[in-house]
Amino acid sequence: MLRKTIILLLLAGATALLYHCRPERSYIEESDAKLQFSLDTVYFDTIFTTVGTTTRSFRVYNPHSRFIKIDDIRLAGDSSVFRINVDGKPGKLFENYEIAPNDSMYVFVEATLDPNLPQDILRIQDSITFSVNGNLQDVDLVAWGQNVHMLRDSVLDYSTTWMADKPYLIIDYLLVDTLQELVIEEGVKIYMHRDAGIFVKGSLKMNGSLENPIVVQGDRLEREFQDDPGYPGQWFGIYFAPGSYSNVIDNALIINGTFGLWADSVVNFDAPVLTVKNTEINRMSYDGILGRGTTIEAVNTVIGDCGNSCVELLYEGSYSFNHCTLANYWPQWASNRKTPALYIANYFAIQDSPGEVIVVTRDIEKAEFTNSIVYGSRPNEILVSRSEEGLLNYKFDKVLAKLDATVYDYNFDPNFIGIISNEDPLFDSLRVSYELDSLSPAIDQGRLEYAIGADLDKKGDFRTADEAPDLGAFERIE
Repeated sequence: MLRKTIILLLLAGATALLYHCRPERSYIEESDAKLQFSLDTVYFDTIFTTVGTTTRSFRVYNPHSRFIKIDDIRLAGDSSVFRINVDGKPGKLFENYEIAPNDSMYVFVEATLDPNLPQDILRIQDSITFSVNGNLQDVDLVAWGQNVHMLRDSVLDYSTTWMADKPYLIIDYLLVDTLQELVIEEGVKIYMHRDAGIFVKGSLKMNGSLENPIVVQGDRLEREFQDDPGYPGQWFGIYFAPGSYSNVIDNALIINGTFGLWADSVVNFDAPVLTVKNTEINRMSYDGILGRGTTIEAVNTVIGDCGNSCVELLYEGSYSFNHCTLANYWPQWASNRKTPALYIANYFAIQDSPGEVIVVTRDIEKAEFTNSIVYGSRPNEILVSRSEEGLLNYKFDKVLAKLDATVYDYNFDPNFIGIISNEDPLFDSLRVSYELDSLSPAIDQGRLEYAIGADLDKKGDFRTADEAPDLGAFERIE
């Protein structure tokens, strides 16, 4: 009996010794040590009331060489239609989870739409938050109600018309194929998922109206993504490929993308490749309008805050902007904008080999800005960069502009006519509409000849009823 007791004591001591000798887990606690996820958004197709979705999943990774501790995992919404399961356990709140070095765990998600929700519900969103080392990370949960047209990786190899019966949601991309035409009627709302784009090889016609404009925006509908200053760069943009033709954007609101309109089409001097009228393009993380070797006509158009330029016109083409407002007050918190609101160049550079750059020059037949405003937060908001080997016919006639004479002294340039320089246009509200205040120096400063054919401003008010038309897209009506 004693012998047995001694053996047990020795085993217990050995076990205790092994336990105390086992190295303690080493946790990574630096604030920049974060989790990684296999998905940034768990997306559900159309959900019908009372019918649950299929189960979706994503993985949570610890990419570090030490253990990482997750303080809590939770559904952000108080009354969510989503249900989650973490590592085999259902619930809404999970605390003190650990992931071993270079290991992962699964999170499963389901959703059921509440039948008592309004009939016009479009989009339901929640998120799963992960609290780690003082950081809050999240994975979005997105579900759409039954009243939406959804297009994922879609190619329109036929001509069609979109009506405003239900909104359209574009996942990844929509391609209007060669020789096909997509007509979008007034009042249509188009929601673009993250990085989604509209690509046009054929023709796009957006026929909005003053009362029912067409809206193209990201699919993040939470207030913080919509209200001033909003979140630019949510989706790619609308791209017109070489060969695209007769595109018209009329009475549209295009916001929160990377590019607003990018025309990369073959020059056509008989008819514009792209016509833009009565439209607002705002909060783009790069360019509002980018034209490369194409023809663009714009009138009554507002191009607001952009991370690069409101309008960038490069090598070759013909461009006309009449009664337009370019107003770039890009917020500093987003990035430090170093480019002017308007940039024009008749050349481009190619990196031929390390240390060797080839400059290719092409003629710009026309770059004309009339009865317009080009202003913003930088000291100089117009830059015309010309290669002497090529043609660059530009004209600024009756334009209120932010200009720095140390960059370029426009006073000795006959292509700058009737310029009002460095006088604040006094917009009524920045980043919203850019209408003119009653004391704006742009009032009654336009030439009547440029207003003919553009008698109505962006809001439908007559600009030819008083002494002279105002500069920009809006006529001040007292």
